[in-house]
Amino acid sequence: MKTPGWLAAGLLLGCIFSAAAQRLDDSASPRARVQAPVVLSERGQPLAEDADARFAVIHFGQVEYRLSTARYLGRRARIHFVVPALIPGLRAPVGLQVEWRGNGLFSDGSAHAGERRLVWSGTVRDAWMTERLDLRARVDLRELRLPGGMLGFESFFEIEVLP
Repeated sequence: MKTPGWLAAGLLLGCIFSAAAQRLDDSASPRARVQAPVVLSERGQPLAEDADARFAVIHFGQVEYRLSTARYLGRRARIHFVVPALIPGLRAPVGLQVEWRGNGLFSDGSAHAGERRLVWSGTVRDAWMTERLDLRARVDLRELRLPGGMLGFESFFEIEVLP
């Protein structure tokens, strides 16, 4: 069976991309799963009290990440924050936007499901990089279908080593 050209090109790009970026180990982070303590409508009311709400704003608060960077010591690199593409219950990537504010080490930013954003670039100087991000998410309730469940996903970090 002959592979269509666009599919072969996509597979090749996927292989190149995955070889260039590696997922960073964040298993030493204090909180493996982040809970959402505050969920509001776009008008600032508790979501349960706003029957006409189209969007939910979820405030996760400060989340500490501890990234293992020992194997990259002395190397120039870029670190990206990644929001996973496949999130159970989310019908379209534009239905979720994650926003973060760094506390000195990583830059601020935002990303939709399936996107990655540069948060740090430089020479790795320590075996561990620790940063607290103030996280929040905006969810388009029209793009969410959660039959009896809760919205959950695990963002992560990737590193690209530069020549």
